[in-house]
Amino acid sequence: MAFSFSDTDIDRIASVFDVAPEKDGRIVRFDLSDEESGRRITVELSRVEGLPENVEAPEPFYLISVYAHSSFLQLQGCTGFIASQELGEVIFFARQGGVTNGMVIEREAACSLYANVGNQMLSTDFTELPSELIMSSVALSMSETIFSDLNDDSE
Repeated sequence: MAFSFSDTDIDRIASVFDVAPEKDGRIVRFDLSDEESGRRITVELSRVEGLPENVEAPEPFYLISVYAHSSFLQLQGCTGFIASQELGEVIFFARQGGVTNGMVIEREAACSLYANVGNQMLSTDFTELPSELIMSSVALSMSETIFSDLNDDSE
């Protein structure tokens, strides 16, 4: 079954971010700020419609965009998320073609993006990985709880 954000999902995300969502048609926006660090970011969850027929994409197609003072990040084709009240973060995942991409957004207006991480890397013993690969593998291994076919490269 295709992934879709429900009203309950939006409420869970808003609870973790501790901000009210702004809804505008197919876009849900969260404005995050952290007074201590001075960071501010805007997170948008957009449902994109009208993709050309020759574009292979999940339906519905969700786009996660992060606008910051000096950067713009985008996760296309979001296929799931995990919201952790305890960690104060939401991890959005996009999985296709044997790789997982993820965007970790923190309540304190911080964001990390991990791209093109091979699915086999996520179930590997992290102590055997080179140190440069450990963070992305650990962060995205959380996707194992929402994708039962992690080692299936057919998607």
